[in-house]
Amino acid sequence: MQTMDSFNFAGKKAFVRVDFNVPLDENFNITDDTRIRAAIPTLKKILKDGGSVIIGSHLGRPKGTNDKLSLRHILSHLSELLGVDVQFANDCIGEEAEAKAAALRPGEALLLENLRFYAEEEGKPRGLADDASEEVIAKAKKEVKESQKEFAKKLASYADVYVNDAFGTAHRAHASTALIADYFDEGHKLFGHLLQNEIVAVEKVMKDTERPFTAIMGGSKVSSKIEIIKNLLDKVDNLILAGGMTYTFAKAFGGSIGDSIVENDKLELARELVEMAKAKGVNLVLATDAKIADSFSNDARTNFTPVKEIPDGWEGLDIGPESEKIFTEVIKNSKTILWNGPVGVFEFDNFDKGSRAVSDAIVEATRKGAFSLVGGGDSVACVNKFGHADEVSYVSTGGGALLEMIEGKVLPGVKAIRGY
Repeated sequence: MQTMDSFNFAGKKAFVRVDFNVPLDENFNITDDTRIRAAIPTLKKILKDGGSVIIGSHLGRPKGTNDKLSLRHILSHLSELLGVDVQFANDCIGEEAEAKAAALRPGEALLLENLRFYAEEEGKPRGLADDASEEVIAKAKKEVKESQKEFAKKLASYADVYVNDAFGTAHRAHASTALIADYFDEGHKLFGHLLQNEIVAVEKVMKDTERPFTAIMGGSKVSSKIEIIKNLLDKVDNLILAGGMTYTFAKAFGGSIGDSIVENDKLELARELVEMAKAKGVNLVLATDAKIADSFSNDARTNFTPVKEIPDGWEGLDIGPESEKIFTEVIKNSKTILWNGPVGVFEFDNFDKGSRAVSDAIVEATRKGAFSLVGGGDSVACVNKFGHADEVSYVSTGGGALLEMIEGKVLPGVKAIRGY
């Protein structure tokens, strides 16, 4: 399979699928350009080789054309980062896009308008009445799926080579992330630097594991992490479950959790997961104490209490000092670490101490030679807040894509290029 380093783009036009789904303020200023910066090495390599790039991306979740979600808003910043005056096509298909792509010369770049302005990109029908019959819905789905292939074919016609550098959408079987690859032979479709690095990092954690392997899973709901937890139980030595999930487990074993977040319909599941961990010999680590508050506010009154003894009118918003010691001891003695989700409401400075302790421990383990992967949920925001992004082994740009890889799923955007 071709790689960015082995492929010579001289004289070639490359369609590069990136993930420029960046946040914009009310004046359309980019508030976080991380995703754009992440794709720059791939784009620059193509231009440096003497190739030209046709850049495709989505922005937001439009239901048709929407100027607020136009990629035009990022054009000047992209040009600044890339170091060339990036051209813009007011549509992603049609005569203008086709003509501008055809006229591209070596070293030039073209940004297409938001791919999701077309229903064909996602392959989902739009505009159906709320009371549409199953027959009407089925027909609409079939029609848009058929047109999705034509949409992908049109995008592919602009270029000689296809490069997928959009890890954030690699778990979607969309026209520009999966179907388009069918129109290029094996020697002319490849991963960009970012996507390749993401795959290598995840597979190093999940397949090429140095032990002990510890996974820290935060988040509010057990239900959203069931498949991930089950898959991890077959791979890890230690599994730290924290965040809002803590209180579902605490209640499942007879604890009093006050007003803490809980999934009452997942209590039996929590008990099953504990037994499953025991059967597989996994050290399942749960918080023993919590920092509690009398309201969901940074300025709330606080106290510390065992997680199973939270009084009514109070809720757990962070782990306590005893849990910090337990978590950090496990993490510091690990050789492979996966962190997905904070262990408390880190957005509030008064409740970020637990997540900060976890982050500090991961950094210390990394310095001692551990491989650490941080991604998904708000864990990336955590390491950024604590200034640790450059002190862990890898920070993933993917949310859903990363989680699906951890679950053991094959991502459509990955399979489309390497076949598995």
